[in-house]
Amino acid sequence: MSATPPVAGTLGPLEAEVMTTLWSHGVPMTVREVRTDVNEGREAPLAYTTVMTVLARLAEKGILSREREGRGYRYRPLVGDHASIAVREVVRGFGEAAVAGFVDEARADPKLLRRLRALLAEEA
Repeated sequence: MSATPPVAGTLGPLEAEVMTTLWSHGVPMTVREVRTDVNEGREAPLAYTTVMTVLARLAEKGILSREREGRGYRYRPLVGDHASIAVREVVRGFGEAAVAGFVDEARADPKLLRRLRALLAEEA
C-alpha cells in the first residue's frame, strides 16, 4: 500500500520508522510522542535518548525541522510522504472500493487498526 518516499534510500530502518510515525500523525511531535508510537508492539522498547538522537540527526540532515517547546522540541517533516499522495489518488479514482480495501488491510494489523479508529474518532 505504501510508496517509497524519496528520502527512503538515505534513511536507516529506525529513521524510516520515525519518519513514518511523523508522516502518519501529520502534526509536529515531541520526542516522547514519537517514542510512544514507535514503541507500540515492540518487544524491547527504544530508550528516550535513542529516539531523541534519531530525531536530532534527521533534523541535521534537513529532513525534519524542529521548534522549541518548553525544554524540548517539536519535530515536523520537511519532505513529503509519497505514500499519502498515492493513497489520495487511489481514493479519488476508486472511491468506496478503495476505502473498503484499506479497512480490510487494516484489520490484519492491530496498530494500523487503532490508528484508523483514532482518525475516524477525530472526525466524529
